[in-house]
Amino acid sequence: MFSLKDRLTEILINNKLLTQDQLHQALEEQKKKGGRLSDIIVELKFIEEKDLISALSQGLGFPLIDLKRFKVDPEVVKTIPIDIAHHYQIVPISKMGDTITLAMADPLNIFAIDHVQLFTGYKINPIISSSKDINQTIELYYPDATGGVIDNLVREMAATSIELIKEERETLPSDQELGRSSWDAPVIKITNMIVQEGVKKKSSDILIEPLEKKLRIRFRLDGILQEQTAPPKAMHPMIISRIKVMSDLDIAEHRLPQDGRFKAHLFGREIDFRVSILPSSFGEKVAIRILDKTQAMLDIEKLGFNSEFVAKLKKLSIMPHGMILVCGPTGAGKTTTLYSVLKFVDNPEKNIVTVEDPVEFQLEGINQVTIKPDIGLTFASALRSILRQDPNVIMIGEIRDFETVDIAIKSALTGHLVLSTLHTTTAQGAIVRLVNMGVEPFLINSSLICVVAQRLVRKICDHCKEKYTLDKEVAQNLKLGISQTQFFKGKGCPQCFNSGYSGRVGIAEMLVLTPKIRELILSRAQEHLIKEQARQEGMHTLREDGVAAALKGLTTLEEVVRVTAPDE
Repeated sequence: MFSLKDRLTEILINNKLLTQDQLHQALEEQKKKGGRLSDIIVELKFIEEKDLISALSQGLGFPLIDLKRFKVDPEVVKTIPIDIAHHYQIVPISKMGDTITLAMADPLNIFAIDHVQLFTGYKINPIISSSKDINQTIELYYPDATGGVIDNLVREMAATSIELIKEERETLPSDQELGRSSWDAPVIKITNMIVQEGVKKKSSDILIEPLEKKLRIRFRLDGILQEQTAPPKAMHPMIISRIKVMSDLDIAEHRLPQDGRFKAHLFGREIDFRVSILPSSFGEKVAIRILDKTQAMLDIEKLGFNSEFVAKLKKLSIMPHGMILVCGPTGAGKTTTLYSVLKFVDNPEKNIVTVEDPVEFQLEGINQVTIKPDIGLTFASALRSILRQDPNVIMIGEIRDFETVDIAIKSALTGHLVLSTLHTTTAQGAIVRLVNMGVEPFLINSSLICVVAQRLVRKICDHCKEKYTLDKEVAQNLKLGISQTQFFKGKGCPQCFNSGYSGRVGIAEMLVLTPKIRELILSRAQEHLIKEQARQEGMHTLREDGVAAALKGLTTLEEVVRVTAPDE
């Protein structure tokens, strides 16, 4: 009886997809670390996974299935437990009569087929699929794909000290007990599992929140919070203590907020985590920001903005001096846009310095300063020192007060290019906000180049995108002002965890200070008058840019309506 390993090497060598030297190297790697030979060949980048699966399908005579495009019967999935599915890398996809069709990474695994036949009582029709697609399908169709592991760890924890924490809040473990228990293997495993799942699902934030009767864990996926399987609330103090240990924070402090960070090697890359701990009514709440450089798109061209906007931003960002502001609510991608501009203007001839709270990503070749208000290092004090460092470009993480904006404007007037963010919802609103902060209109006119207001909208999944026709009455009710009715939406597939969305793109409006806009600012005109003039001069509002993105098939109308107001 041939094994998949024997047939695999025969097929790949005969089809000249793999050389003898590459095979020898892969076999040596398999001896060192174990695992399946097919996975190692793909990992070493000797062959693409899709080409490998296609060659196996033809060579072995098994049908090939693309699970991303196949709707699996949820009832059939229930016939095989998740531990068997994971162990053998299999997933049942359909049933006809007394036969189950089984997608397998190794269709020659007789033990897997015999086990499933004995367990289910059905005949097995094996077909071939990639390990990656099988794992994603398991995650999508098994409701406890991640929770099962956590549940096992919880049961392990229950056999030790967890039973002691069933009384009211006044009998919670002491800080010394928490410090010891934070190093217990089950606590470490559960905390690691939560962090790993957050990274695996490409979430931007992990929230661990104690409620009155349960512990809630939520991941922010593409800007939307989604609840995950959580351990019992009794484990909350130990998990919090473990996170404090990882972040080098004081585990004995429960009354005051704490901020920290840690780094971890996950999935072959180094990832930064920023931790914020906040005391709440039912215990300490934790927010973990995941800063994964491999997911950060620090390229203006790849942020999803329309080409006209990108061209304007590039042109204005190479100005020798002046100030560019980026506005929007928290989580709108303002810092990413500024980082992208810095990467665009960076060259060996320029001295670029940033002052941030805190530094999110380390940018090579750029000097970055983290403010520390507790020791007197504020935005304003840091900026004063930075100006003595002979900078060409200065980035200020956020303008919060008059002192900071005053130094920023003076820096722009004295020959520096200043980039910063401001918390306003619209571009024209930033002008009014600066005036309200005490900045004289003539100083705004002399220093400000442009204001960008932006939002992030979820991008339609490319694997399940489909067209639909919008009802004209709906378009009129939404006051979208569009004549076209052909739009797109995501149907939902394993690739996007059945959400219909994958990733995010930016929409934006840009207010450039033209002579007429400067006249309005000088006369302290109201916000709507500045907006009206800007639109006459060609500015597209956030809502209009969002609708344009929806017409191109980048996002949905629902997303545009969710993140923009009718008057934006």
